[in-house]
Amino acid sequence: MVRLLLFILTLFLVQNTYSQEENTTLFSEALALHLPKYETKAKKAYWHRDYDGAQVLFDSLVRFGLKGSYMDNFKFNKLNKKPVSLYDFKKPVYLITYASWCITTKGEIPALNQLAEKYNDKIDFVILFWDSHKTTKKAAKSYNKYITVLYVDELENKDAFVVSRLKHSLGLPTTFLMDGKKQILDIRRGVSHTYQKGLQESIDVNYNSIYDGIANHLLGEINSSSKLEPVALN
Repeated sequence: MVRLLLFILTLFLVQNTYSQEENTTLFSEALALHLPKYETKAKKAYWHRDYDGAQVLFDSLVRFGLKGSYMDNFKFNKLNKKPVSLYDFKKPVYLITYASWCITTKGEIPALNQLAEKYNDKIDFVILFWDSHKTTKKAAKSYNKYITVLYVDELENKDAFVVSRLKHSLGLPTTFLMDGKKQILDIRRGVSHTYQKGLQESIDVNYNSIYDGIANHLLGEINSSSKLEPVALN
């Protein structure tokens, strides 16, 4: 009787696991399904300079089409030119995609460095540059040791998914927030503000924005703590 119960329990667990795997949607699949409709409407919005409407369309694409899917595993290169896979990162991942021509606000990198120093034991902070090794190595000097800087050189890359989906579909810079299993919890665009803001004000704006994503998606049980520190630096 005990053996029979164990057999039934094992069969149930196997079937349940198989069912979960069958229902798993990859990011590439979700994007292929929802991107064409989004692009048609977004191009129209940008043509009419309806930037608020374009942002609403992007948010809807993320909320109703891409959130909940699992990022495909793919490889990129470390600064020592050795390959590393996305799934090699076991913690929740805060991933930002960049290119050398992306102009960040003056406070973004300092804010990210502060947050990475504070939460690196719980989150993997990853910066992915779509650039050459030389350009990426130079840009990496701005980030602290708690942030992993990687790159994909499109001239050498052979993974069509990485080039056609992750980079060219959503634009740059784009932030992906993923849990430890690489399920996408949110996708965000970078912070933008007028150049009149001072450095400290820019840092505070970026800190608040980045922290909001971290606190609401990546910190787990810490987010429910009543002792959570204030968001703003000042």
